[in-house]
Amino acid sequence: MVDWDVYLVTGESLSAGRTTREIVQRAIEGGVGVVQLREKGRTVRERYEMGREIRDLTREAGVPFVVNDRIDLAQALDADGVHLGDDDLPVSVARELLGEDAIIGRSVSFVEDAEAAKAAGADYLGVGTVYRTGSKDDIPDEEHGVGPERVADIAAAVDIPIVGIGGITAENAAEVSAAGADGVAVITAITRAEDPTAATAALREAVERGRTER
Repeated sequence: MVDWDVYLVTGESLSAGRTTREIVQRAIEGGVGVVQLREKGRTVRERYEMGREIRDLTREAGVPFVVNDRIDLAQALDADGVHLGDDDLPVSVARELLGEDAIIGRSVSFVEDAEAAKAAGADYLGVGTVYRTGSKDDIPDEEHGVGPERVADIAAAVDIPIVGIGGITAENAAEVSAAGADGVAVITAITRAEDPTAATAALREAVERGRTER
């Protein structure tokens, strides 16, 4: 059973001079539920080397580890799964290559895309961006800042886990959870935090609080 409450997306360039390994270790100590290797701007070889370290940490902690975009990298790292976007290979291909036990996620911003991803076999959805954010600046304007209302619409339309992503902090995570998200996916709310362990714990508390407000 995956704990979706706090889902860390890595980004060493956004980690205030600290390594991704350090951030992941401290997030694990704070109760992170899922770790995704993203690392935009890095070569595949660099991501592979970073991923090997993260794979060891997450495996020891029993935390699911997924790779952003690259099915081949997920295979090479023996990751638990992959997270796919609009420009990546289809969910059905990922399932064929990674197997039935793999965790396969899909980024969506609209109800119809969420329904299609679920029908294709996605295990969970990343919905966003919920709030406007500078760490995901390569997406169309209509997918920026969709708000908790869209989270609620998608939660009502599909019966698989969804995590809100984009501009989420401990201050607004509760309203995303209250809208129906099973958890929140963050980059800078953890990676830039002075204390990533405490930041992770604060996000968990906010998600749990929001859940009681539904």
